[in-house]
Amino acid sequence: MDQLSTGVPVMIHLETHIKQDDNVSDYQLDVDGQLVQMGQNLYLRYLEPNDETGEKTPVTMKFTSEGEVHLTRNAEAELRLHFISGKRVTARYKTPYGIMPIETVTPYLETSFKGRPFSGNVKIDYLLYAGEELVGNYKIRLQFTA
Repeated sequence: MDQLSTGVPVMIHLETHIKQDDNVSDYQLDVDGQLVQMGQNLYLRYLEPNDETGEKTPVTMKFTSEGEVHLTRNAEAELRLHFISGKRVTARYKTPYGIMPIETVTPYLETSFKGRPFSGNVKIDYLLYAGEELVGNYKIRLQFTA
């Protein structure tokens, strides 16, 4: 576990299920990433490819010792989501046109980590709101192994 302070390469498998109005889409990604421990927090970093533009978006997931998860995507629009099981939490979506207030409600959040080899399993079900309007219903399933 000592090498986590300098970062360890990991293989990541990510599945996302999105329901917006009557539209449903599923997304899968297998990508290399890096896991770093800073203090009591774990950070999982990877580059998410965009098949249409060829660009890669930096993504960071922060796992706190309290069981919270923070998700940051740094593209043209910066998205910062915060997940706490059973809570409604204010988040931030910064676009070229300004900051849009959004909120997440997380009915289900589970994280588990194991050693030798270091691996993790993350399950997040959340609702995304812009004001009082439901934007979508999301499910994230992520596994990683060093």
